[in-house]
Amino acid sequence: MDISKIIEIASYTIPSIVTGGVAYFLFQSFFKNEENRRRYELVKLNQKEALPLRLQAYERMVLFLERIHPAQLLLRVAPPTTDKNDYATFLIHAIQTEFEHNLTQQIYLTDDCWEMITKSKNTTVQMIRKTSLETTIANASELREAILRELTEMEAPTSIAITFLKQELKLIL
Repeated sequence: MDISKIIEIASYTIPSIVTGGVAYFLFQSFFKNEENRRRYELVKLNQKEALPLRLQAYERMVLFLERIHPAQLLLRVAPPTTDKNDYATFLIHAIQTEFEHNLTQQIYLTDDCWEMITKSKNTTVQMIRKTSLETTIANASELREAILRELTEMEAPTSIAITFLKQELKLIL
């Protein structure tokens, strides 16, 4: 083979390789861009469908917190007997039932938000338990009065959690 044949073959081969390489990178870039566009469209569609569910979860959790607010709870849940311990157990059971009813909403909320809700619930339960253990309280009626009196001295944990939910909701919208 002489050198002119090698140069002739190279003159056809090198442009073909360069053209093939350029085409490969252009197609690679195009397909990557298409994949990113499709992924963006899917995320956008999912957000469009998920936003109403997330808003509904926030609404339900605000309703939950309003329902377990000690003042609302004491109005809604009448004492079954005059025994303060029975009433405290009854109130705590009502809170726990409400919480279990809304347990699935946590998948639509942030971890911080869910933690705030559970802390609020637990603090409310602890407040009821602590107040029911006071020896100066003799019956369910006095327990109600003591809990309401305690609410005048401090902000209810549920009110703090509702404020947190509202602030977090502003970030979503």
